[in-house]
Amino acid sequence: MKRATRFMVEKAATNGGYVWSYTADFSRRWGELEAKPSMVWVQPPGTPTMGHLFLDAYHATGDDYYYRAAERAAEALIWGQKPSGGWNYFIDFGGPASTRDWYETLGKNAWRMEEFQHDWGNATFDDAGTSEAMQFLLRLYVEKRDPRWKPPLERAIGFVLESQYPVGGWPQRWPVNPKFEGDYTGYITFNDDVAGENIKFLTMVYQALGDERVLDPINRAMTSFLVTQQGQPQPGWALQYTPDLKPAAARSYEPRALATHTTATNVEQLMTFYELTGDTKFLARVPEALDWLDRVKLKTPRPDGRTHPTFIEIGTDRPLYVHRRGSNVVNGAYYVDYSPERTLGHYSAFRKIDVAGLRARYERLKATRPEEASRHSPLKARNLVPLPRYFATRDLATSDLNVHAQRATAPDAAAVGRLVAGLNAEGYWPTPLVAASHPYRGDTPPARPDGDYATTHVGDRTDTSPYPAKDPPLGISTGAYIQNMTVLIDWLGGGR
Repeated sequence: MKRATRFMVEKAATNGGYVWSYTADFSRRWGELEAKPSMVWVQPPGTPTMGHLFLDAYHATGDDYYYRAAERAAEALIWGQKPSGGWNYFIDFGGPASTRDWYETLGKNAWRMEEFQHDWGNATFDDAGTSEAMQFLLRLYVEKRDPRWKPPLERAIGFVLESQYPVGGWPQRWPVNPKFEGDYTGYITFNDDVAGENIKFLTMVYQALGDERVLDPINRAMTSFLVTQQGQPQPGWALQYTPDLKPAAARSYEPRALATHTTATNVEQLMTFYELTGDTKFLARVPEALDWLDRVKLKTPRPDGRTHPTFIEIGTDRPLYVHRRGSNVVNGAYYVDYSPERTLGHYSAFRKIDVAGLRARYERLKATRPEEASRHSPLKARNLVPLPRYFATRDLATSDLNVHAQRATAPDAAAVGRLVAGLNAEGYWPTPLVAASHPYRGDTPPARPDGDYATTHVGDRTDTSPYPAKDPPLGISTGAYIQNMTVLIDWLGGGR
């Protein structure tokens, strides 16, 4: 563990921060897109996730080296914290000119990565980057109550409180400052569990600090799930809503529609809210949503086990499918129809949803008295509730193509032995870098497509979007380091 961590801290880190992956010679590096040497990533599994891992290792070993590594990660995050208190997807220590150059080259040419095609200039709740950074700063502060971490933590708390709409939801980005045609970032957002992540953070703030400012925002946020659920005969949820609570489209491949996976996630959240509050209003319309999910499921599950179309047309319950034509940001376009053939490779047209499992949880909670269901809720505790000692997730919810879900099983001696033996002489675990991308070559994207890219992750050679490499080279993966370290921490008796 120490050798692997020394390598990451002393060789891979930039000013205490990390991207997702590096070639073995460090000639190229990536977050969700290719990064400059001056850049670190906030989006998981980036710098905040590494901070969590370092604190986990510190708890498991008592070695101050890990705590100092966590401090350096925090310093990187604080350097890149926006004046609003939140974070963008990445931090560029090269300054504004370097960031502008990145957006005008690598970002601008990433066909499917529309969130990176403009420098929005504000902070984002998307992909849990800001959430993970806030949680890490809170955790670091309560570890030793070091006053250095309190001001940035207060700015982060203020960011969540000030950006919340009166109805209780949050925009994807804040401060809302529409700059571009089709800007959807001010819409109330459920995509990537924006509201759920903010509720989680505010709940942590209350349990660890006893800060009563967050109680009303938490309650309004939970209620926003109720007011955005659609009425019969389609009692589901959309990915995002206009401020007047109408379902809305977002990126070119996210049409105005109801979303089955978002509906399933929001049902899970409502049941969690019942456990937090004991208020039966959060269970009242769960059966409607589950019955609707059963009505719109595929007649025959797909070979990969996916059970539902991703998008459902409002008013008809017909599945909507997204396609694309062209080869790059200049000649390419996305469109929607009713055909399930030749759908996108980078955004799934189908989802695996365990409606029976959701229904079973609902029945258990329905049969549980409110005071019993919420007996362990941190919102009802009379005293401060310690945060968990181990945070680094076993199943990284991330866009990093190099990271795959791991089974939540206890490690055995053979698995630990393989990890120890697999650490190379330089101090890292050589990992196939599945996530590849075309380098920016100063190309002007051609006005006419040179091939068929309807179902691929990436377009022509000018498209800088990431894609799965057929013959990936071995390199350094931050996500693999986190997962391997988690196994070793578990072996030492921590994390479970």
